[in-house]
Amino acid sequence: MSVAEVVETSGYELLARPVQKWVYLQGWPRLREIQEMGINAILTGDEAGGDVIIAAATASGKTEAAFLPLISRIIGRKNSQPGFSAIYISPLKALINDQHRRLSALCEAVDMPVHKWHGDVPQSAKTRARENPEGILLITPESLEALLVRMR
Repeated sequence: MSVAEVVETSGYELLARPVQKWVYLQGWPRLREIQEMGINAILTGDEAGGDVIIAAATASGKTEAAFLPLISRIIGRKNSQPGFSAIYISPLKALINDQHRRLSALCEAVDMPVHKWHGDVPQSAKTRARENPEGILLITPESLEALLVRMR
């Protein structure tokens, strides 16, 4: 998708109202280009519902470029079966911790739990997530593998 195609529809306008409200309350004068492109690719166009790769420099807003539209898609959607609505697999515990910190306020504002799961997370938090799997799960590949092996 080209930048010219993105300009036609503001990414902000495509977001769910509670997500728009959160963005507004952040005092952001506008979304960054990568966020506009990510929102459009995830919520419209040929890529909607398909695979999207968001690549940009560090601290460019990639987390929000992915999670603002993903959260907009899953807000208010009740799963007919229990389970997480989105699973984010990150190779780094530090990245999960940073994303959890950044997503907590947004997820709280839209009444959606966000769970982090890696080797340093207390077992009590993992048990709560396992017993009530909903919202977003941020997990390392090693933790996901261990979780799946234990479920067998």
